[in-house]
Amino acid sequence: MDFINGFSQKTPAEKVEEIIKHTPLTPGSLRILKEAMHPNPKVWKAFSQFTENVISGYHLPFSIAPNFVINGKLYHLPMVIEESSVVAAASWSAKFWSQNGGFTSTVVNDLKVGQIHFTWSGSQNQLDGIKTELESYMTAQIGNLTKNMEQRGGGIVGFDWLNLNSEMSNLFQCRVTFRTADSMGANFINTCLEEMAKQLTGYLTTQYSSIPAPEVIMAILSNYTPECLVHCTIECPIDRFSQIKGVDDPLRFAERFVSATEIARFDPYRAVTHNKGIFNGMDAVVLATANDFRAFEAGGHAFASRNGRYSSLTSAKLVRNWFSYTLEIPMAVGVVGGLTNSHPMAALSLELLGQPTAGELMQIIAAAGLANNFSAIKALTTSGIQKGHMRMHLSKILLKLGASAEESKYITAQLAGQTISYQAVEILLNQFRNHS
Repeated sequence: MDFINGFSQKTPAEKVEEIIKHTPLTPGSLRILKEAMHPNPKVWKAFSQFTENVISGYHLPFSIAPNFVINGKLYHLPMVIEESSVVAAASWSAKFWSQNGGFTSTVVNDLKVGQIHFTWSGSQNQLDGIKTELESYMTAQIGNLTKNMEQRGGGIVGFDWLNLNSEMSNLFQCRVTFRTADSMGANFINTCLEEMAKQLTGYLTTQYSSIPAPEVIMAILSNYTPECLVHCTIECPIDRFSQIKGVDDPLRFAERFVSATEIARFDPYRAVTHNKGIFNGMDAVVLATANDFRAFEAGGHAFASRNGRYSSLTSAKLVRNWFSYTLEIPMAVGVVGGLTNSHPMAALSLELLGQPTAGELMQIIAAAGLANNFSAIKALTTSGIQKGHMRMHLSKILLKLGASAEESKYITAQLAGQTISYQAVEILLNQFRNHS
């Protein structure tokens, strides 16, 4: 096997040479790699420092979903996503709800969790006897790390001591709850936990010198943040649904909508796709603001499974003639730290949103998710999902086939109101070219 040695130590140009040499890429691919690099040397240098082994850039569209009214305030949301139907769906929903009460978002809590897992041959009673003193000691020992966060309204909120002997012999967990103000807080939490783990080991060793010293297995934050919750709701009298194209009977539409949501509550197969539609909108804003969408998704999907079965993140109600639809989801996002300020487009996104706090960004992200999901369920229960999807997909097919502006106009007109497929577009394009 022809391994690449010392790849991380090479210059960007040398890395590209190695990749061309050791992979099926042709020398002509070098042009593609160069064209994808950011043209601004300062930006390119920053990008190359974000992660390891950078040889080029990978660009996604930066779109705007306008006219979101969230808690009475107007926003135009930045969305980074390759799927045009997501932006279109969010924009449609934003427009409809801007005229019908808007989105009401509330941060229920903003607590995050870190864990110190350790083995120890002591007992739960021994730990209970000193835990208050131990917590005070550990907190005091990391005061230099928490001082700035405390000044911003964050810091350590509490401790829980868990005996996990039933799962693994002599296993304990110190679960620490944090508040991280406007930062996502991963680095802060992990730094605190690693230092606290040292203090924990030292303290227990001193207090119980007659038994083996504890051994820390790991100290790290959890991306499951069920107490860092945001709610988002849209509601209106059902007669407002008569404004929606294709809705002839507002009551029947509302009933079908509630039924579709209920199916996602008890059927995991439907729930996964239902929730994916929510994350379509949320991930696009999370990416635009350079937040960690992997952690965000992992925590959200875990929350959807909290009752032992994967289920919908939304709930719908129809009481008399009043419809309401609510999203409940945990999320840990920030507006300072990480790439949120150092990535120029992320900084621009936050500027576009009026420099929100972390709590306000949570509310905005939730609204994006609920908007996209409402549009999806609306389509599913009326005209079907494919009509809108394939209309948006047509432009991608035309691009791939190299259609000119004139050809695109002709094909779009020919396929109006019809089922769109790659084959149908290709046939029409060939026919047009053969008769031109």
